[in-house]
Parts: sequence; structure tokens; C-alpha cells
Amino acid sequence: MKIEGLIAAPHTPCKPDHSLNPEAVADQAAHFAKTGVAGVFVGGTTGECHSFSTAERIELMQAWGKAAPRNGLLNVAHVGHNNLPDAQALAEIAEATGADAIGAMAPTFFKPSTVDQLTEWFASLAQAAPELPFYFYDIPSMTGVSLDTEEFLKRGRERIPSLAGVKFTNPDKDLLSQCLEVEGGAFDILFGNDEKLLEGLDVGCRGAVGSSYNFAAPIYTRIISLRQQGKQEEARLWQSRSAQMIELLYEYGYLPAAKTVMGMIGIDCGPARQPLANIGSGEVSMLQKQLHEMGFFHWIEQ
Repeated sequence: MKIEGLIAAPHTPCKPDHSLNPEAVADQAAHFAKTGVAGVFVGGTTGECHSFSTAERIELMQAWGKAAPRNGLLNVAHVGHNNLPDAQALAEIAEATGADAIGAMAPTFFKPSTVDQLTEWFASLAQAAPELPFYFYDIPSMTGVSLDTEEFLKRGRERIPSLAGVKFTNPDKDLLSQCLEVEGGAFDILFGNDEKLLEGLDVGCRGAVGSSYNFAAPIYTRIISLRQQGKQEEARLWQSRSAQMIELLYEYGYLPAAKTVMGMIGIDCGPARQPLANIGSGEVSMLQKQLHEMGFFHWIEQ
């Protein structure tokens, strides 16, 4: 399996009281289809996966199982969990609801300390949905698991027949290049750093998963198009705009601010869940003013 283009990591929509709002998924999916997004990676970091119960995550998968195909979107379901039975249950539901693939980050409390331990964990997980391609979601900044991803790929196929590749949200550029070369490029390495998308494309990634593709996909479709046309300077200009936008959101607390921006463009995803702190109304106005001043709302016009 090889995924190409932009894969949004959608926000998990909530009502004002912070309860799950699966009805909003239809609007998210329609928005993605209009803005050049090729698919979704549901219920990962941007989806606040560990802030929702397994029952809520199942309900979210069910909503995306309906909305994604209706809008021509590839549907990758994140099934990572800190206990194996729930991870396996999520994988089974992903398969039952029509997901095209599954992905999972490593456990974040009791952590695998060797590549073999990581491989065995994912082998047990992936066997719950053996027909679905499996992606290791490598994000050491969040999981605290920093193992040799290249070695995992080299060993993984034997124990995980469905292993398709990696969602690579890892700052190690040399490791990225090494992963792309395993088995002559057999694995699908999805780039996971929005503000450096151009670097990921240049090194050989064909697909990318990102949070800012939720609300700024036109910036990135321009980067891809300009690069394909050989217009590297223009592509770098748009990449710098992406970095400027993301840097601003981090000043307010990235994920709650990103959910706020979704509301600004007409896709209400509601608040973030605790322990994340949502931004106040005064800060919302200030953020919107700063985004206007930098040109963001013009940048995302199609």
C-alpha cells in the first residue's frame, strides 16, 4: 500500500460541554474533500486519542466509516492504546466499519524498551484486523518510545504480515532516509512534520499526515504543485508561511488554538478536552486578528 498526498489528522469534534459530537464528522469530511485532502488519520494525537474512552473512539470510527467513503477519502484508523484488549477491539471495529488501514502509536505508560518488544506488541495488535494494512505511528516526543524504526521495519514483516509502513513524526532526518530505503523502498513512509513538508517530499515521501491540513490544506497543495513544477523558491515561500502560521498557534497552545481556527473557517469542532487548556474569548479575537494580519485567510483561499 502506498498513500499519496495530504492525509489530515482530524480533530475529534466535541460539544460545548466537551462530550463527543460525532454528527460534526460529516462537515469535516466534506470540508476535506473540497480543500484537496486525500484522506484522514482518525483518532491520533490531533484527535486527542488518550483523552477519549474506548467507547467514544469506537463511535468516532463509526462516524468516519460512513463519512470518509461518501467524500472519497482514504480512512486510516488509529487504534493505539495503553492496553492490548482495547487496542485489539479498536482494530476489529476499524475493520468492521470499513477503514482502509490502521495505525498505532506505541504504549505510553509501560513502554517497550527494545525493537523486539515493540514488534511483539504490534503483532498482537495487528492480528485483530489481519486484512488491514498496518502503520507504526512513530512519535517519540509524545510516547517517550525512541527505538530504531529502520530496524523495526527490517524485522517487522516476519511478525506483522500486514505491516505497510510508518507515520513518521520523528525529528531524525537520517533515520527517515534509512526507513525509505528498507527493502528497496517497499514500505510506505508518511511524513508527519507539516512545517517541513517540502523536506519530506525532497527525501522521497509521497504522502504526509498532518494536523494543519485540517484548516490550511491549500497552503500545502500549493507546495506540492510548485515543487512538481520545479518552482522551488515559490514552494519554499509557501513552506515558510506554513511555519509562520504554526509558530503563532503554538503561542496560544497548539491543539486548542487549531480547533479554534477550525471554527473561524466555519467547521465547528468544539473545545479541546482537559488537561488541554482552551483559549479565552479575548485571546480568540487576538489570534484571529494576528492571522488576518499575516495573510492566513488569503493563503487558504483556493
